[in-house]
Amino acid sequence: MPEEIVKKETKKCNCPGKESKPLSRVVTILVMFLVLLMVGAGCSREMENGGPEVNSGGQTQSGEEKDSGDNSGGQTYSDDAPSFTPETYPRVDGSTVTIPLSEALAARMMDMSMEEVRPYILHNKTHQAYVNLIEKKTDLIFVTAPSEEELALAKGAGVEFEIIPVVSEAFVFLVNADNPIAGLTPAELQNIYTGKMTNWSEVGGKDLDIIPYQRPVNSGSQTGFLDMVMPGLTPMDPPMEQVVAEMGMLIDAVASFENGEGAIGYSYYYFVMDMWGAENIKLIEVDGTAPTPESITSGTYPFTTAYYAIMRRDEPEESPARQVVSWLLSDEGQTLAEETGYVRVK
Repeated sequence: MPEEIVKKETKKCNCPGKESKPLSRVVTILVMFLVLLMVGAGCSREMENGGPEVNSGGQTQSGEEKDSGDNSGGQTYSDDAPSFTPETYPRVDGSTVTIPLSEALAARMMDMSMEEVRPYILHNKTHQAYVNLIEKKTDLIFVTAPSEEELALAKGAGVEFEIIPVVSEAFVFLVNADNPIAGLTPAELQNIYTGKMTNWSEVGGKDLDIIPYQRPVNSGSQTGFLDMVMPGLTPMDPPMEQVVAEMGMLIDAVASFENGEGAIGYSYYYFVMDMWGAENIKLIEVDGTAPTPESITSGTYPFTTAYYAIMRRDEPEESPARQVVSWLLSDEGQTLAEETGYVRVK
């Protein structure tokens, strides 16, 4: 601001009439002196008040937003939620797809921002999370349902799981956006993944080879696939390039131009819609029902499931882990989950 005023005054002194130059210099000096006095007074007031004045709306008087540490996303929470520090918060592990839920919970309970809380949240993926829980390296895991191998590991170690559904979820199938197929039946999906159907024309599509992608054994989505879609059936052994280590990589493979309209894969609704997303894929209907928050909550979509909070059965009453799960199941906890993009379990 001082520079702008000085420039304007200097411009005036360039007007015709050289005899006015001494007077203009005096005016310029006076203006600069007054500006310095005003700036000094403002700085003095700011220092006396300990910094910029902040109004009740969380903004400085200059209009800059103040980071208030409010992580509620607009929701007003009561004081009923348990409060923790990083030292007292339970050790949490889990699946990739539940990382946002873990972060939102920890931020709420430790009164920290999402950025501040991230270093304290480490998810080692589904199978390793189960192993860590069995070996007592973690207190609480947010995961998909356990596989037969994970249940056997727990039994062998003398560990009994306490399994609590905390948010609803759906197992979904995705195809390339250019594929004209709108939906499939469970039987058609089973025939595709057992290798009985190999061409899209067999289900009303184009004359194209079907490229069915799968996930590795003991990944959360592969366990869901076997339990919900293929009970009692054995999927075909796919080529190695069609077994994709990461869910995001599977979605990208289905969406890729290279695979065209032939690819099909599977994942969880939340991961596709909120965590990863892809412009070149679409979710297909199963038995005429599309996966939506409404059809998932109501159970009308055929492959509905949940994400679970899992503890060891001998976890002490009123332990930090139990307090976190109890609050997550409350109405406020479910609202937090919903605001994070998940579907309420109740």
